[in-house]
Amino acid sequence: MKKVSCIFIVDDDPITVFGIKRMLKSAVECNDIQIFQNGLEAQEAYKERMEKGLAAPNVIFLDINMPIMDGWEFLEALINADPKEHITVNMITSSIDPLDYKKWNGFKNRCPFNLNFKNKPIFKIESNELGFIEIAS
Repeated sequence: MKKVSCIFIVDDDPITVFGIKRMLKSAVECNDIQIFQNGLEAQEAYKERMEKGLAAPNVIFLDINMPIMDGWEFLEALINADPKEHITVNMITSSIDPLDYKKWNGFKNRCPFNLNFKNKPIFKIESNELGFIEIAS
């Protein structure tokens, strides 16, 4: 099983969080999975990790629609933080608004890290969503 050091799950829906955590257990080894109810909590935790000299999270599952600070605002703050480490961000949403996908495409073109888009409900976590690249043999 592949290993990552830290995963952030940023979502205010406990059922989605439960499902992601459960799927992660069978997909990857990680001893540091952190859960946040909104983007502001995640942003503060990210800043704290950087101040302490800890590695950035390898993977972030980021809901788009949340109270206080939504996923787009968090993503903007993360881009502005200019992370030097490899991060994979998975935008997750239950929205069917095509503008969300268009907005994601705009962010994808200016992100210095991997940015994926996934609709809820999530049934499976793919290796590329964890930052792993599958090589065909």
